Amino acid sequence: MKREGLLYVISAPSGAGKTTLCNAIIDLFSELGQSISFTTRPIRAGEVDGVDYYFVTQDVFKQMIAAEELVEWAQVHGNYYGTALKTLTDARSNGRDVLLDIDFQGALQLKKLDLNVVFIFIAPPSFAVLENRLRGRGTDSAEVISRRIENAAVEMAQARWYDYIIVNGELDQAIAELKAVISAQRCRGDMVFPWIEQQFNVE
Repeated sequence: MKREGLLYVISAPSGAGKTTLCNAIIDLFSELGQSISFTTRPIRAGEVDGVDYYFVTQDVFKQMIAAEELVEWAQVHGNYYGTALKTLTDARSNGRDVLLDIDFQGALQLKKLDLNVVFIFIAPPSFAVLENRLRGRGTDSAEVISRRIENAAVEMAQARWYDYIIVNGELDQAIAELKAVISAQRCRGDMVFPWIEQQFNVE
């Protein structure tokens, strides 16, 4: 069935479990691709360049901005993150669905564009749980954790304009809800009707 590809934008405050959810949903939908963002933040232990992110310098990132190669970008927690325009346009024209894990600032930029986007916000069950998760990861300094907690209040307020909000309290439940959202979007009338037109010669 030939159709335009859907773009699923996933946003959340740091520590909400967004990465875990995205990895789980990619495993459930083998035909769902994950967009790889560019970032200037340092690579973490266990991460792979070109798999988790494209890790670039600030100079390279700013050159991409100037050349208008990024469809969205934002400065988050002192580092730059962005998505290449070509990644999304190629997926859309080829009918491929793509999962995009980005901050709300980038999501707001995408909302202004003529793209087939579903916006999904992942929320923690409480600020206490969020803080515990951030400290439990053991990947950030106390200063970075404090900044992420402060930013979470701003990020949570942005959830109001997303199409769907999933509270990640119990991981299995959150995965099931995200799976349901993706499945429902693929069954939308405008997604399936082109197939009906083709198969049943509907005019």
